[in-house]
Amino acid sequence: MTENLQGPAIARALTIAGSDSGGGAGIQADLKTFAALGVYGISAITAITAQNTLGVRAIQEQSIPIIEAQIDAVMEDIGVDVAKTGMLSSSEIINAVARRVQHWQLRLVVDPVMVAKGGSTLLQSEAIETLRTVLLPLAEVVTPNLPEAEVLSLVKIADMAGMKVAAQAIYALGPRHVVIKGGHSEDQPTDLYFDGQQFIELPAKRINTRHTHGTGCTFSAAITAFLARGWSVEEAVRRAKVYITGAIQHAPGIGQGHGPIDHFWLWDQTHNE
Repeated sequence: MTENLQGPAIARALTIAGSDSGGGAGIQADLKTFAALGVYGISAITAITAQNTLGVRAIQEQSIPIIEAQIDAVMEDIGVDVAKTGMLSSSEIINAVARRVQHWQLRLVVDPVMVAKGGSTLLQSEAIETLRTVLLPLAEVVTPNLPEAEVLSLVKIADMAGMKVAAQAIYALGPRHVVIKGGHSEDQPTDLYFDGQQFIELPAKRINTRHTHGTGCTFSAAITAFLARGWSVEEAVRRAKVYITGAIQHAPGIGQGHGPIDHFWLWDQTHNE
């Protein structure tokens, strides 16, 4: 085999997040999404969780040195086009990841994971301010759901007008693009994109299913993948919206609780025709 002297032939994406033993969220969801969208996935695990579709049973944070070493190891050898963060459960971990992001000048998508689908807390309360003041200023894109957007913005969201106020408040914290996900809304799940100048509403029909585990991880991973492949942020968000909607629609119905979505639905459709 001859060496490729013109650089990597495939886009590379790094996920810095927690591991989900159930395979539906976290590192596992991110790597599946990267693979499904034609991107080489790399990971740095921040925590190990024991969980299934019924909930989280245990969490073990990884040490700061091993988290930093994972990021440095892949950057020194493989390199990364775009990175994303997921579960960063403490101020110490957030600060460590922020240092490596700055050191390697990583283009960053932040999924501000706070609570698991089953209700378990994945971000310590003392770390919220660190997330707001240390990590968000480094983000190119941040993707909170409605409850997370309320925490980050300190704005109560009741409708689209509230989403716009919250998006502006989050944008003021430093990220260059804000996407507030509308899945927790009682109305149709309309997402809101804001780049500091324009608001773009991204509507979708609500899908009646309990199998939505890992949707936030997957959506942010899809944005990361499309950015790594060269799309603009706005187009990456639009494409990620289509991808996550299809993944929910094709959820395989695994587990007794909040089951996973189908990360490979596009591949399945192509190969089953």
